[in-house]
Amino acid sequence: MSIQVGEPLPEVVLQRIREGVETIDTKALFDGRKVVLFAVPGAFTPTCSEKHLPGFVQHFEEFRRKGVEVACMAVNDPFVMQAWGQNQHVPDGLIMLADGNADFTRALGLQLDASAYGMGTRSRRFALYAEDGVVRQLYVEAPGEFRVSSAEHLLSQLP
Repeated sequence: MSIQVGEPLPEVVLQRIREGVETIDTKALFDGRKVVLFAVPGAFTPTCSEKHLPGFVQHFEEFRRKGVEVACMAVNDPFVMQAWGQNQHVPDGLIMLADGNADFTRALGLQLDASAYGMGTRSRRFALYAEDGVVRQLYVEAPGEFRVSSAEHLLSQLP
């Protein structure tokens, strides 16, 4: 079963690159903050690169004006996430998170078996809004869809 609105986010360690590879646990990432986390099945994949991440890049300042931090996550390694962020001109402050072993994705119950496509375990496409580490909104896409996890939809739903 996947995480539900009103539940605390599980504590798991993720990776990112700033001054080299660093680990960050989800407690440190979410506690005391308002954060939109969106997840994609894979960096550099078509919908993820043509629509999902670009929407959050385009609307990044609107989230900031609402006092909301933005994080992107994929079941990729931190080097891929860094390269994808550079390729997509991700602004400083938009956090690119690597869930390389899908630990957080599994803890959320939002994994996807993409083995048929040679991609193994991946994350379902989703977005959530959390306040102080508790899920306040959750939008999980149906397979092959891209609607409710878009930046535009999230902005329209934020308080």
